[in-house]
Amino acid sequence: MGKEHILVGLEVGTSKICVVIGEARDDQLRILAVGETPSSGMRKGEIVDFDNAKECVREALAIAEDRGDVQVENVILGVSGSHIESFNYRGSVEIPQDRDEIDERDIEDVEANAREVSLPPPNTVIHTITQHYFVDGQDGVLSPVGMVGHRLEAEFHLIHGVATRIQNTIRCVKELNIEVEDVVLNGLASALVVLDNHQKKLGALVIDIGGGASDYIVYNDGVVKQSGVLAVGGDHITNDISMGLRIPTQRAGRLKEEEGSALLGNALPGDLIPLRDEPGFAGRDVDRETLNTIIHMRMRETLELLRRRLAQQAFLDYTGAGVFLTGGCSLLPGIASLTEEVFGMPVTLTHAQNVSGMTSAFQNPRYSTAIGLVKYGQAIAEDYSGGGWLDWIKGVLPGKRRRAG
Repeated sequence: MGKEHILVGLEVGTSKICVVIGEARDDQLRILAVGETPSSGMRKGEIVDFDNAKECVREALAIAEDRGDVQVENVILGVSGSHIESFNYRGSVEIPQDRDEIDERDIEDVEANAREVSLPPPNTVIHTITQHYFVDGQDGVLSPVGMVGHRLEAEFHLIHGVATRIQNTIRCVKELNIEVEDVVLNGLASALVVLDNHQKKLGALVIDIGGGASDYIVYNDGVVKQSGVLAVGGDHITNDISMGLRIPTQRAGRLKEEEGSALLGNALPGDLIPLRDEPGFAGRDVDRETLNTIIHMRMRETLELLRRRLAQQAFLDYTGAGVFLTGGCSLLPGIASLTEEVFGMPVTLTHAQNVSGMTSAFQNPRYSTAIGLVKYGQAIAEDYSGGGWLDWIKGVLPGKRRRAG
């Protein structure tokens, strides 16, 4: 990569469309601009109204371009949705008999072998993340190139999803004459900027709670062991408030953000929140403890559902660094205490780390995913070694790939 490079991350979320433009200079990343618009045509992280979603993306891109004085030509695209799943898998190759030293070709072959694993017919590999290598049975090998051996094996974490659902999001961008540089799971992008290597080594669970979905990823011993998407987020809390208190959804969302808490028992008896008159809504008072109870019950249910899903494998028992919460819903007061109660381990509220530029952007957990997408772009620009999804995407999306800026 050159001395400086402009990169763009695009998160097409349920509650917002977010574009982050960053400048990578050597190993530093500086945020230049953020473009954000409310989402339309999205539900639970997936497109349900193509034209509306496309117009929202167009608007967010235009805002970011204007603020950053940059013409966006390509983006790193974040994806989410309950259709995304993962599992751990071991691939293997035999070293050709005419040599016994392992080289880069063998690394490529064992990765290709892993990507050929049988998946449900509609699905395709999004990420093939290397965990560890094995050379003739020797485990824990980090870099086998140059080693002598006859059999190379590798453990991978494979993330896959329904190809057509992801392709719809890609088309939404392509129809705006923007190239898709790569496709990245939102949870993986967030983890890139909220965790450091020491925390990954100790073991950590990152939960990014967005509007329509909660992305999660578990690190053990420095590598990804579990990941996925729970199709529940902050919008479900808003809907519960709207139905429980019988107030408009938009007003319920503002009430949640301005007055809500995930903790119970902190409100004084008779503590009422006045809601002013608005067009189509006759104002009234709302009991604060009732509001907090609605938020608490939905968040507890979501966290317990996630804990049960993660407990199907044993990796959660080795998360020495604890739980890291990010995303817009992590701004809810009391959510850290509730999460600590459910998971029984330390909880950290976090945002993008080791990033400079717009303080208001990288210190806001709402932007962790979009900034993480830029960080991912920085990594592949420095040293890209290929991947299942990008190889697939080049086949279905014709046209020369271009760098942004």
